[in-house]
Amino acid sequence: MIEVKNIEKSFNGIQILKGITTTFETGKTNLIIGQSGSGKTVLLKSLLGIFTPEVGKISFDGRIYSELSADEKRALRTEIGMVFQGSALFDSMTVEENIGFPLKMFTTKTPTEIKERVNFVIQRVNLINANHKMPSEISGGMQKRVAIARAIVNNPKYLFCDEPNSGLDPKTAILIDNLIQEITEEYNITTVINTHDMNSVMEIGEKIIFIKEGVLAWEGSKKDIFKTDNEAIVDFVYSSNLFKKIRKAQNKEL
Repeated sequence: MIEVKNIEKSFNGIQILKGITTTFETGKTNLIIGQSGSGKTVLLKSLLGIFTPEVGKISFDGRIYSELSADEKRALRTEIGMVFQGSALFDSMTVEENIGFPLKMFTTKTPTEIKERVNFVIQRVNLINANHKMPSEISGGMQKRVAIARAIVNNPKYLFCDEPNSGLDPKTAILIDNLIQEITEEYNITTVINTHDMNSVMEIGEKIIFIKEGVLAWEGSKKDIFKTDNEAIVDFVYSSNLFKKIRKAQNKEL
């Protein structure tokens, strides 16, 4: 579990995060949503240790990040997997080499052990026979699978995903969502996803944190969205005709 207590973050005198307190639960897909400029990316980068809040604390299973030594912070980073927006694969490396990169960098595993682990995660994300292909030779959906495989290859406790469905068609996006959720449950990972994709919210939103103008404006599950009277989340989620129709149908059934 990741706990966030009253964190504040400013840039050039402008406060971006305004006293956010929440938890990201283990074994669940925790989604951060909000409009552009709401502060959700700043929150994600604060969780990753890229930004340091001026106020408040972030703890990983009881370990307060700001109180850790440099060595302890490095150790914690080996427990974190990251799926970047756009996949961020190394163009000059094969699929196999991309996935094995964290093991070569952060572990003392032998080449044989690395190969065995890489082959295992390749099979887990359904990338059979893709070991020796280059990123340019595979589809966007397959590239996302490579990025997920690389993120989980070192058995992380925490998985962060930044807009994992960016650039994907709706069908492929659903497959990637489902894969992330399956892996989260299977390995009991604390998964945090920064997204603007409302399909992801309704597909895998086990816990949703809605940020508005730097404030935690609402939190709940995808089921709670249909029942809430919180105007901020209702306006945000139901800005599309599709979700207005869904909400109307849900209310009729109640």
